[in-house]
Amino acid sequence: MAATATILHADLDAFYASVEQLLDPSLAGKPIAVGGGVVLAASYEAKAFGVRGGMPGRRARELCPHLQFVGGHFKEYQRLGDAAIEVVGDFTPLIERISIDEAFADVTGSVHLFGTPAEMATTIRRRVRAEVGLPISVGVARTKHLAKIASQVAKPDGLVVVDPETELDFLHDLPVEVMWGVGPVTRARLAQVGVFTIGQLAETPGRSLERLLGRAVGGKLGALAWNRDPREIERHHRAKSVGAQSALGKQPATEAVIGRTLRHLADRVATRLRAKSRAGRTVTVRVRFADLRSVTRSVTLPAAISATTILAEVAEDLARTALGDHPGEKTISLLAISVSHLENDAVLQLELPFELEDEERRPGTEKGAARWVLDRAVDAVRDRFGREAVGYGSVALGASRSVPDEFRQLAEKDL
Repeated sequence: MAATATILHADLDAFYASVEQLLDPSLAGKPIAVGGGVVLAASYEAKAFGVRGGMPGRRARELCPHLQFVGGHFKEYQRLGDAAIEVVGDFTPLIERISIDEAFADVTGSVHLFGTPAEMATTIRRRVRAEVGLPISVGVARTKHLAKIASQVAKPDGLVVVDPETELDFLHDLPVEVMWGVGPVTRARLAQVGVFTIGQLAETPGRSLERLLGRAVGGKLGALAWNRDPREIERHHRAKSVGAQSALGKQPATEAVIGRTLRHLADRVATRLRAKSRAGRTVTVRVRFADLRSVTRSVTLPAAISATTILAEVAEDLARTALGDHPGEKTISLLAISVSHLENDAVLQLELPFELEDEERRPGTEKGAARWVLDRAVDAVRDRFGREAVGYGSVALGASRSVPDEFRQLAEKDL
């Protein structure tokens, strides 16, 4: 861990919306959203009205009547995101890119060449604006966690350098929701015990946090509240999981809604896995209810899978289990699938032709292998003629309810 503030976190501001405003100058300064049925990204002008990513388009228009929706230019996102991160790469080879529009950098070894970390951050911001045409915020701190928080505080289009001598004063005054890993559910649980700032979190006994949030999450957040973060820059980062989700508004928790949604998501996740020659052993399904509470259910399989139909069936079983444990919940607002414990998709190890339980779900059986072969045929047709050229008849989910694969692929370059 750096003893001085030499970790940078560079984050392009409102990236997708900023790119659209760059491509079409008539949109500059106007409230815009990328998407349609659901908001995929919003400009700062739209955020001022309360518009947020993941929000249904109808609700966004209610909040901001003058909101303009635009389609996504995915190749431009990739090109401009790469160009911005390449500017950071001119100052150090120690870069960990964590998404299309943000990266960490360790500039410890670059000080003698380019000046102080603050000077490097200033130059990076100036060059990205001049060469790429986009605003970028940069946080500089002693740890990755604090550098990311600093870049959030710097937004929009700013720079924050956190002095190690006063880092806890800076950190402890901030609200808990700026911490990496604190979402709405965790924030609500902390609020129930009177914890609203990172300083209040830091003063909460570890055992109390573990009882409230669980041992892993409670211990992690307790350490981060004191800026104890030993993580170093990972230059060769690979995605540890692949996921997709669909916001449903408010839908009845019926087999029909759940089945078609999960088959749609499984098709997208499994397609991405196969495209990168990857497979995963652990499948997780998340179900969010109408009141925004979520439950998750997971299973770890004996063999890694990447077949669409196998993933869909496993996901449906997990969703049924989750709903069975909450019989009073009749409405759902979101479904999500993720696959983790990823492996290289090696040659299948065929199983002997005995009568096996769940034979169709075992990739090494004749029936399981046949499903994988069918998927590869579908992939080949889509690669040549486009995704809409062929698909599974059971997948019947409108595109407006799902985040396009192109967005997720941008963040999964290193899968």
